[in-house]
Amino acid sequence: MFKRVIAVSNQKGGVGKTTTSVNLAASLSLKGRKVLLIDSDPQANATMASGINKFNLKRDETLYACLIENVPAEKVIVTETKGGYHLVPATEDLTAAEVRMLDFYARENCLNKAIESVASAYDFIIIDCPPALSLLTVNAMCAAEYVLVPMQCEYFALEGLTQLIDIIDQVSQAINPDLKILGILRTMFDNRNRLSNDVSEELIKNFGDVIFKTIIPRNVRLAEAPSYGMPVQFYDKSSIGSKAYMNLAEELLEKEKSLWQD
Repeated sequence: MFKRVIAVSNQKGGVGKTTTSVNLAASLSLKGRKVLLIDSDPQANATMASGINKFNLKRDETLYACLIENVPAEKVIVTETKGGYHLVPATEDLTAAEVRMLDFYARENCLNKAIESVASAYDFIIIDCPPALSLLTVNAMCAAEYVLVPMQCEYFALEGLTQLIDIIDQVSQAINPDLKILGILRTMFDNRNRLSNDVSEELIKNFGDVIFKTIIPRNVRLAEAPSYGMPVQFYDKSSIGSKAYMNLAEELLEKEKSLWQD
């Protein structure tokens, strides 16, 4: 576990996990922080959304090499992205990596080992996890200090949240005692939807201060930006989606002193 490493995780797909990883990384970079984004999802959406074509990458240029061939992260880091942050890219080869890791001793610490040499070089490291409670996700949680949980305010999301919190507790008890929940982020929020408001109120009632004050709204610009290979701040900085993620970064930085006593 390293300080200021945040795993963005939710086992449910389509909740804005990669959108949050990419745009929080970009927002923190715009606020003057040095950020490394690690794409730990075989779909490699964070890689593509950063302006890096995953189809042009070889295995030895990606997270696969770090996990399977013990290549230090600095050997594969891309320093020029469309978001101003550095990136450890991914390809679909991560699926094969996960299978191979099953035979490794201390397989849950492969990512931890890979970032050891670069962790102190960044103000924040953000890990985009796959939408599953897989070995890749466990690796992210073992390397991270905090888990940020993006979720939509819908009925089944509450049940999934309970399961995810249980997994975080298990990882904390068994492997990484310093792992904590950074916060729950309400995403794709439509305040005209009664269910969204009801679930939001239920979250606040049950989790209180764990809920980020910032709410990420449904926004066409947020949805469009990845197809142009860039975070929304560089696609349309005046959009409500861009402003929301900048607010999220500001909220995180306001908590900085209480979260990290350096």
